[in-house]
Amino acid sequence: MFITFEGPDGSGKTTQIRLLAEWLREQGHEVVLTREPGGTEIGDQIRTVLHDPYNTAMDARTEILLYSASRAQHVAQLIRPSLAAGKIIISDRYADSTLAYQGYGRGLDLEVLRAVTSFATGGLTPALTVYLNITPEEGLQRRRLGGDEWNRLDAEALEFHQRVRAGYLELVKQGTERWAVIDAARSVEEVQAEIRTVVQARLGKETRFLSLRL
Repeated sequence: MFITFEGPDGSGKTTQIRLLAEWLREQGHEVVLTREPGGTEIGDQIRTVLHDPYNTAMDARTEILLYSASRAQHVAQLIRPSLAAGKIIISDRYADSTLAYQGYGRGLDLEVLRAVTSFATGGLTPALTVYLNITPEEGLQRRRLGGDEWNRLDAEALEFHQRVRAGYLELVKQGTERWAVIDAARSVEEVQAEIRTVVQARLGKETRFLSLRL
């Protein structure tokens, strides 16, 4: 099963992913945690370039092509082999980030982005996407107080982050049942409890589907 987490930095993705992985492992599942950009040695090198706050001259087209290069390597080297081995993959960000940040945030053509993303991923989509919903203001504030990496995208104007959030909500509105929107402004425990409920239900559906196929 392929699960992705989306949402602004500061929404608690890292904490929630770690807690979910621990719980799934307790249930006997083999879990692989990964992130984008990155997930592989090559992808991590690209991540360094993308997130370097000194790279302010980076063109939006350069940005999307670098993200897509990292994603192509990620899918080929880690995600597909892990899925083929029957593992649960949990990724901190995936293709929806491209549509939200470079599409709605930067204003690049969404259809072009979808075509590039489809090429990079070979059409691989998650079974479940958890969107941690929080305002950009609160997310950025948490980011500053938490002392985490402050990257090139974090430094964008608040209006950029507001467009990104609006883009995510539009993707959810237009999207399929793979989306689960979780209110991330609540306590860590409350958010995690809802995530586990959603994941458990989705795992049950996948199990029934496999039984029917067999």
